[in-house]
Amino acid sequence: MLTLGVFLVDVLTPLEGAVAVLYVIVILIAARISLPDLLAASAASVVLTALAYVVMHGFGHVGSPTLRVLASFSAIGIATLLAIQNRKATARLREQARLLDLSHDMIFVRDAQGVIRFWNSGAENCYGWTSEEAVGRVADDLLATEYPTSRDEIEAELLRTGRWEGMLRQRTRSGATLIVESRWVLQRSGPGQPGRVLETHRDVTEREASHMALAQSERRFRRIFDASRVGLLQEDWSALRAELRRRIADGETDLPGQIERDPEFVKRAKALVTITDVNAAFLEIAGADSPARFAGSLDTVLSEADQTFAASLAAFCRGDRFFEGETEIRAADGRRVPAIFGLTFPDADESMDGEVLAFVVDVTERNNAQHALMAAQAELAHAARVATLGELTASITHEVNQPLAAIVTNGEAALRWLRRKEPDLEEVSTALVRAIDEGKRASAIVGRIRSFLKKGPIRRDLLDVPELVQDAMLLVERQLMTSGVTLRLAIDPKLPAIVGDRVQLQQVLVNLAVNGAQAMLGTGGGSLSVEASAEGPDQIRISVEDSGPGISPEDVARLFEPFFTTKQDGMGMGLAICRSTVEAHGGQLSVESEPGEGARFTFTLPAAPIESQDDPARQQRLEG
Repeated sequence: MLTLGVFLVDVLTPLEGAVAVLYVIVILIAARISLPDLLAASAASVVLTALAYVVMHGFGHVGSPTLRVLASFSAIGIATLLAIQNRKATARLREQARLLDLSHDMIFVRDAQGVIRFWNSGAENCYGWTSEEAVGRVADDLLATEYPTSRDEIEAELLRTGRWEGMLRQRTRSGATLIVESRWVLQRSGPGQPGRVLETHRDVTEREASHMALAQSERRFRRIFDASRVGLLQEDWSALRAELRRRIADGETDLPGQIERDPEFVKRAKALVTITDVNAAFLEIAGADSPARFAGSLDTVLSEADQTFAASLAAFCRGDRFFEGETEIRAADGRRVPAIFGLTFPDADESMDGEVLAFVVDVTERNNAQHALMAAQAELAHAARVATLGELTASITHEVNQPLAAIVTNGEAALRWLRRKEPDLEEVSTALVRAIDEGKRASAIVGRIRSFLKKGPIRRDLLDVPELVQDAMLLVERQLMTSGVTLRLAIDPKLPAIVGDRVQLQQVLVNLAVNGAQAMLGTGGGSLSVEASAEGPDQIRISVEDSGPGISPEDVARLFEPFFTTKQDGMGMGLAICRSTVEAHGGQLSVESEPGEGARFTFTLPAAPIESQDDPARQQRLEG
């Protein structure tokens, strides 16, 4: 209609001006619709302008109307070109706005007064307000923004540099508080004049919460690390792990086996482990005043004789998460401090895959206490042996008197043979040989008694089980005979040897045998069975069984408690000493009893290693 109106005015009115220039209005209106409409309107404007010129002036007239129509053509063409360029620019801006709208970040544009002019879909999704609701509102009021510093200082920096970055706290429509990472960019409207500000916000609430939790965890760990009374070391095994990975890449498939085969590799590996931090408790253990004392490799801590690093390295290669052992720490003053330690290894896929935490506990006092306890146990065991021998006095007297009487008898016989008119030297020699044999027998009896009474630390000798049992039974044989008790031995002669203290193990056997004999007093005799056999490839089983009245179920549970006894004149220490002795040798002592059916005490001991079984004396006995 506008186009038709311009055409009619141009043709029907006597106006002399360039009325066709009004077609520019038509072109500008069509430019807002579509590009084809724009081109159609432009072409129609040109055609109608030319038609109006022909109708009014014909083809032969040239003058001012001609110049006006050319000016109209120029105005239409320029307007068309500008409209096309404007459409392209608008399309680019619209595409850019669409990209901003597609962003997951919250993006909005505000003017210098803080009024929101653009609000993308990311802001709609995160904050909860639609674009229609947000545009026209003041951003700080809508979002209740909390700034890290004064807002004036931030605006001053924005005006000075054109940009600002920082962390803000903002509120959503639902009332939730967000922590956002904010970036501002200023678009100036003129020299020194602030224009619009593009604000890009990224929600980092969860990240900040994680960071705060991590920081809090780190502070908590630091407090524990510094305040712990257990010695702690942070070690860096990353260089060692890189070396192990390099060896695997070179084709090495058995790293634990290489550790056993190549001691030099272990030494190089130890040098690759560095100490990064130690706590105050470890400094106290090592007698040092500064962590700098331990800066460097692990050699500054471990003593030269340490054998645990190879085992810990093998555990590290296997992928174990934990390793513990006992070693000696090299103190600042040269002392060797015994310590129990534990290592926590990280997973191979952890980012900090070289950090190892070591826990160290000084066991000097524990070892001293153990030595004192062992000495006290030895003293108590010695007292118990003396008490036991007091009970065996009659048996010992009889055992010693027998060879002494035989010595006297043989000596007198030798004198009688010598005093004859014709001395019978052969009989004299025979009597003297018998006297010597009886003297050796008496000496052996005294030697067994002296060894039984011997006081000293636990020995670790290679012991033959049949010989051990038989020697112990010789000490109680007379008492058993006096009590009317029949002794029955069932000992496998092919038993492997054991490692232990002969005296202490004999004390166990003597105590159990004496207890069995005393349990059968008043029953008119009985039998005592001592058996020794193999239990599996690496265990020896020895049992002492009597045919007495047995032990009540109430007493069985407390039988091995110190100072508990069922005898009227007993001390209650014999069985407690027996159990502690057997356990000190790596075995177990137990009892089985049914009232009226006797009692059976059984203890197991580990067999000696195979390589130590080749004892010449033992081989000679076995062959005999």
